[in-house]
Amino acid sequence: MKKPAVLILCTGNSCRSHLAEGLLRAAAGDILEVHSAGSKPAGYVHPMAVEVMREIGIDISGHHSKHMDGFLDREIETVITVCGNADQACPMYPGQLNRHHWGFDDPAHATGTDEEKLAVFRRVRDEIRRVFTAYAEGRSDQSKSAR
Repeated sequence: MKKPAVLILCTGNSCRSHLAEGLLRAAAGDILEVHSAGSKPAGYVHPMAVEVMREIGIDISGHHSKHMDGFLDREIETVITVCGNADQACPMYPGQLNRHHWGFDDPAHATGTDEEKLAVFRRVRDEIRRVFTAYAEGRSDQSKSAR
């Protein structure tokens, strides 16, 4: 049976959506196909996003920045936006049943020393982790009751 596809969107697809993609894939990759994309892709994954995920044992170093239009020909069951701009720019996808918006601060805008910037990346990662872990648990419960 094909796993339902979840697409996580933000503007640049360099930080928040990759944090969420990595966390959701780790928590529910056995029951969900997880992707991320952006409305205006930055063209890279922020190195500090890779670093803070590595700290918790999740490797997103192989991720790359993608445009949300690249998924218009795919069956996407659920779209989750993690920033307001992507929420406003988000199209409807084939097969889309659900849409959620959970906004988070953009750690790419953090200022200060590298350690101060990393602290912001860690805070946002942990906020995303709480929300997406709860979402994964809910989807897992749904999946079990559907069997």
